[in-house]
Amino acid sequence: MAEVITMPRLSDTMTEGKVAKWHKKVGDQVKEGDILAEIETDKAVQDFESEIEGTLLFVGVEEGAAAAVDSVLAIIGKEGEDISGLTGGSTPSNESTESKPEEKSTSEDSSTKTEETSTEAPEGVEVITMPRLSDTMTEGKVAKWHKNVGDTVKEGDLLAEIETDKAVQDFESEYNGVLLKQGVEEGGAAPVDSVLAMIGPEGTDVSGVGAPKPAAQSSEKPAEQKAEAPKQATDNQQPATSNNERVAISPLAKKMAQEKGVDINSLQGSGENGRIVKKDIENYQPSQKTESVAPAQQSNAAAQVALSFVQGEDTETPNSQVRNIIAKRLSESKFTAPHYYLMVEINMDKAIEARKEINSLPDTKISFNDMIIKATAVALRKHPQVNSSWAGDKVIHRGNINVGVAVAIPDGLVVPVLKNTDQMNYTQISAAVKDMAGRAKSKGLKANEMEGSTFSISNLGMFGIETFTSIINQPNSAILSVGAIVEKPIVKDGQIVVGNLMKLSLACDHRVVDGATGAQFLQTLKTYLENPLTLLL
Repeated sequence: MAEVITMPRLSDTMTEGKVAKWHKKVGDQVKEGDILAEIETDKAVQDFESEIEGTLLFVGVEEGAAAAVDSVLAIIGKEGEDISGLTGGSTPSNESTESKPEEKSTSEDSSTKTEETSTEAPEGVEVITMPRLSDTMTEGKVAKWHKNVGDTVKEGDLLAEIETDKAVQDFESEYNGVLLKQGVEEGGAAPVDSVLAMIGPEGTDVSGVGAPKPAAQSSEKPAEQKAEAPKQATDNQQPATSNNERVAISPLAKKMAQEKGVDINSLQGSGENGRIVKKDIENYQPSQKTESVAPAQQSNAAAQVALSFVQGEDTETPNSQVRNIIAKRLSESKFTAPHYYLMVEINMDKAIEARKEINSLPDTKISFNDMIIKATAVALRKHPQVNSSWAGDKVIHRGNINVGVAVAIPDGLVVPVLKNTDQMNYTQISAAVKDMAGRAKSKGLKANEMEGSTFSISNLGMFGIETFTSIINQPNSAILSVGAIVEKPIVKDGQIVVGNLMKLSLACDHRVVDGATGAQFLQTLKTYLENPLTLLL
């Protein structure tokens, strides 16, 4: 007998779910444990597995559409089984069955959007949609295409760089074939789930699939580029090689280049389409670079100055997607959350001694930042109000302590999250921070690694900044700003001696954290940092 599967409640605040992607089509065989669909809740996109075996007989919610919790999501049963009695009263089923004939009947004079949803791809052609790479992403921008129409694509090949609201991420192909169409031109943006690309057998006609207007624009653009190429070839190539984001380089190679201090703009990649790969960094010879660059050093420097600054002229740089979202969210945080600031000075003498002893152990190397993260996490466990969030008519007290660590990237700032930080030791924190910071700078972070923070830390001490304040990273209710450790005269036992002092600044949302609560948290944190052994108690 057929089983009705309803829209699951995947979070305590979820009232409806959106089908981000179906992994099974009507008529497909489904086994217990198979991923049926990806369901987007109010918090994240989650895989939804089937608990039933059989044939997928009915889809109650179309891909990209939303439905209320407990409404009909799908029906699974025996092939050919009559399910008319199960679908008759379902609103989603009526919309699903009636919308397609209407779209077909009006396809000749309908909008581009109707054509895209009503036209099916030819057999063997895979339609790749703009992926949802973060829970808050509504559209993505194609920062760079790594494959052109007509290129052969293999599974795992880098197809494009997608700029989300949080970072620029490499997007790899899951299919083999030929790139038949680019649904979004380089530098253009498109909503999540819209057509990004099509891959299939060479020569397949896909002109009728998807929106025709973007296709026309993409076909005209090469001609425009060719027409302008003779006049602008030299000018256009210089900016492309002076911006690290425009250099074709694998994430691993980029990370290695940053660690070794290699200028990737001066390298010629040996990978596909001139992409810089691991072996190019390994084979890099500094002496060769110096000899080849030296003759043109003066002219290149002049060109770079001309690009960044022209006397008496204003220049403009278009905002990236990341920069726009940072501006939007920080403005919302600053103007909606009543910020106030508390500052305290920490004597780091004992912390310096403790770090030396810890780092003397084999295969162990931790930073002061790691110690601050650990102390903060343990202090949050004693002051749960600081680990809470404002939710309009209520305050949510978070059960887990997930510390977000701000990391600077070329486009702005991302905040990788250490989940259950209070349960991690120094070595685990150190390894996790190094790994995520490195991948953040090489666009290798996954969306779920930047979500779920309950408290944030921003450290500018490595830049010599002694004191600063930060804007709260909502939905957190507080953020800790960490300054540099500076040698200063202090009074100790009636004598003036040299001490190693560090200033901390805590920005709090007054709707959640009162002044006394924030002060008590800082007192506890101060105790832990000035007496590191207390963390073991």
